[in-house]
Amino acid sequence: MNSMDMEVSGGCQCGAVRYHSTQMLDNSHLCHCRMCQKASGSIFAGLVAAPDDTLVWTRGKPAIWRSSEHVERGFCANCGTPLFYHDVNNGRTNLMIGSLDNPSAFPPGANTGTEGAVSWFATITSIEDGGATETDREAWASAIKATNHQHPDHDTPEWQATPRRQ
Repeated sequence: MNSMDMEVSGGCQCGAVRYHSTQMLDNSHLCHCRMCQKASGSIFAGLVAAPDDTLVWTRGKPAIWRSSEHVERGFCANCGTPLFYHDVNNGRTNLMIGSLDNPSAFPPGANTGTEGAVSWFATITSIEDGGATETDREAWASAIKATNHQHPDHDTPEWQATPRRQ
């Protein structure tokens, strides 16, 4: 696994937790194991690692749940965004690609944990658009933008996360 010097930042949806790294590993992958499915709430977890000694939490701290004897999973306690998978024994933290400010920079190079892959995974790129018209999509995007509480995809000097509802 090779290391790349690069500036990377990311964080949760509400902005309460932000991180930065100056180095990344070239292990971008999709993990299909059942534990990653549950942790991400999706059919796979897109992950890429930063060496632990280069990862800095720049705003807030993630909540951590120990999903096994060797693994910690980090998430935002306010909005619930999954942030990382960390094997406590290997010196790196696998960040959720979707939590990065620029997820496009890390196309997956492998599928792992494929014993848990859903049977229809291979067909997802052939799914048709859902039938919404361009006008429908534009109206939906406009409505979301008008009420958006999501943190932007870059660091901000200040940010007040919207409190979670009880």
